[in-house]
Amino acid sequence: MKAAVALPACAPRRDLTGPALRAFFNITRRWELTADQERVLLGNPGRSTFFRWKRDLDGALSQDTLERISYLLGIWKALQILFPEPSQADAWVRRANDAPLFGGQSALERMLAGQVADLYSVRRYLDAQRG
Repeated sequence: MKAAVALPACAPRRDLTGPALRAFFNITRRWELTADQERVLLGNPGRSTFFRWKRDLDGALSQDTLERISYLLGIWKALQILFPEPSQADAWVRRANDAPLFGGQSALERMLAGQVADLYSVRRYLDAQRG
């Protein structure tokens, strides 16, 4: 019996890198984020790695980084559904919010706390608002 050839675990993730980074940087451009803010949302990769990703839209993204981008895509999509005007959706992330999850902070401030759980919480909040 012939042994199965194992594919590298990173192969499927590598295929997602370009589309994930393009989507991420398109969203952060709309939200007018700084490079430092973008780095926090991506899990604080090294500066040279980050700028290489931004320049080449290529590289090896970890599962953690892909998960972070996935949450941000979900947040962006939920905002597009909730707000009829794209500018309203984009501005929402910076607006102070009195919901208990935010305690007067903006969603962006919550997301910039740096933990994946913060991104998850914002996405879950928006999904609940959508119904």
